[in-house]
Amino acid sequence: MELKKIVIVTLLIIIIPYFILSLFLKEEKSLYFEYGKNTYVKVKRESKNVIEEVPLEEYVVGVLSGEMPISFELEALKAQAVAARSYVLKKMERGKEFDVVDTVSNQVYLNEGELKEKWKDKYDERIQKVKTAVGETSGEYLSYDGKVIEAFFFSTSVGVTENSGEVFSTQLPYLKSVESKWDASVSPVFETNYDFSLADFYTKLGLPYQNTLVVEVTSTTSSGRVKELVINGVSMKASTVFSKLNLKSTFFTITQVGSNVHITAKGYGHGVGMSQYGANGMAKEGYRYDQILKHYYQGIEIKNLKK
Repeated sequence: MELKKIVIVTLLIIIIPYFILSLFLKEEKSLYFEYGKNTYVKVKRESKNVIEEVPLEEYVVGVLSGEMPISFELEALKAQAVAARSYVLKKMERGKEFDVVDTVSNQVYLNEGELKEKWKDKYDERIQKVKTAVGETSGEYLSYDGKVIEAFFFSTSVGVTENSGEVFSTQLPYLKSVESKWDASVSPVFETNYDFSLADFYTKLGLPYQNTLVVEVTSTTSSGRVKELVINGVSMKASTVFSKLNLKSTFFTITQVGSNVHITAKGYGHGVGMSQYGANGMAKEGYRYDQILKHYYQGIEIKNLKK
């Protein structure tokens, strides 16, 4: 009888903790899934100066609609959806008053009403394509070393992307310079030309007028993007020229032509991370969205909030 009691007690000691642990793990997974399903993004609407709480997947639909041309291939749209979701999840980790603003300062976000106004009678057709891209990647985000990445993206490369450390303050292992050979053939903004009068050029840059323009590039990134230059003896950062002249990138050349200044800029945007037109070029060649993402973000994994 004593032996029987000992066996029963022993079994209870083993089984009860296992049962409790199983319930706990099941509940934890359920809660995590609900978190992934019901997460809200705090979006600051700049024009209204209000903060709106938007369900995560609805937010991704609004960003995809605002950030990438609807004419792009579905696989490119899917890659953008995952990048956009990753971008905002990283912002949400910081736990501030709001997660993102709805402009190019973070990600352009348009709500249903704004999209109906933008697309008018083509709304139903276009929103279906966007929702397909978001739905087929629902919950997916980019991870490196177990953490959500800084999923930077931009419009058009110059044939290669940039090392993050050469453009921003930190070099991240997954944001390395990679080839992006597709942009030249698919992007309408691969090369942009600008013309200014000499007087206007000097005024915009806050420089005194001189009849002769002398430009010397003193520092570039490994891809040839200008970092610093000297204009008529005055040292300037390329970002200042880019901003004051409203150029599309810092990959530029400046030439005097008589009493005018001609500037040729290549690419569009900061050049770090995924090139959107490059992604579309890859999609046109048959690459899947996961292959596109793993090309532009080196060494990453694609994970899902629901798992």
